[in-house]
Amino acid sequence: MSQLKKIAVVILNWNGVELLRQFLPAVIKYSPEAEVYVADNASTDGSVEVVKNEFPSIKIIQNKGNYGYAKGYNEALKQVDEPYYALVNSDIEVTQNWLKSVITIFENQPDIGIIQPKLMDFKRKEYFEYAGAAGGFIDKFGYPYCRGRIFDTLEKDLGQYNQETEVFWATGACFFIRKEVFQNLHGFDDGFFAHQEEIDLCWRAYNLGYRAKYCPTSIVYHVGGATLNEANPKKTYLNFRNSLLMLTKNLPKGTLFKRIFVRLCLDGIAGIQFMLQGKFKHTWAIIEAHFGFYKRLITYLKKRGTSQKKDYYHSKSIVWSYFIMKRKTFTNIEKGFPTN
Repeated sequence: MSQLKKIAVVILNWNGVELLRQFLPAVIKYSPEAEVYVADNASTDGSVEVVKNEFPSIKIIQNKGNYGYAKGYNEALKQVDEPYYALVNSDIEVTQNWLKSVITIFENQPDIGIIQPKLMDFKRKEYFEYAGAAGGFIDKFGYPYCRGRIFDTLEKDLGQYNQETEVFWATGACFFIRKEVFQNLHGFDDGFFAHQEEIDLCWRAYNLGYRAKYCPTSIVYHVGGATLNEANPKKTYLNFRNSLLMLTKNLPKGTLFKRIFVRLCLDGIAGIQFMLQGKFKHTWAIIEAHFGFYKRLITYLKKRGTSQKKDYYHSKSIVWSYFIMKRKTFTNIEKGFPTN
């Protein structure tokens, strides 16, 4: 019986055979500490056969259907025994020693349950990447943003985020978590399918006392939009619906409905903005997202845990700070909106 490795790199795949061919060689080359898995969501493009034939060292986990990100990982990780998980998108390019410092943090800082690497843009390698940049935070109304990315403004990496630091959420594009923490949280919320399930998981972890950290010496490059690009109304639907469901589960009891009401109003303004831009399908996606939220509201109220911390947000309103005060970088946001 082979010795269990320290970390499992698990790449979720659905009809991404060309991405696997492009990025798996680097994963194999730069991950000597890891057991590498491809978890396949019932692909129809020959992905499984390609991995078997071209990358025989990789273990394959075959899900029975296209379960999306959340359930796809929940099902696959039932078959993974390593103590640390690295959940990696198929469009991620890893670099030398990307796992070394992550494992060091897990082994020397037992209070850290979740870690994120420095996420850079594969197409513009000197810039941070939209999906997670240098670690994520949320504002009072649940709007996510990152160090290095506020809404659509991406910062160039000038070393301004080269310090190891605590963050509120870690990107699902390349997400490190202890196995025991993942199991204690019962994994991702299957009902999300895709988008914001990692923020929900991190928020639930935070409510239970686990900490998340950004590790700048672990560097990866993300293509982004390889599965569902920004222009797809389905992505708009999932983001708006899932954000409301996440708030329902995790907001403190005393402010729950007040903040959801404000968020619904802000969503309405976003819908009007899409309409003025001629993006009518995205406006309709927001309307559908709200109906999808109302349909699931009772179910998600029942999913609330027994503890919701009040100090979850980093800024009071990222929308106000960015669009009204014109503060476009994380450093300015931080100065402009103290959390007290």
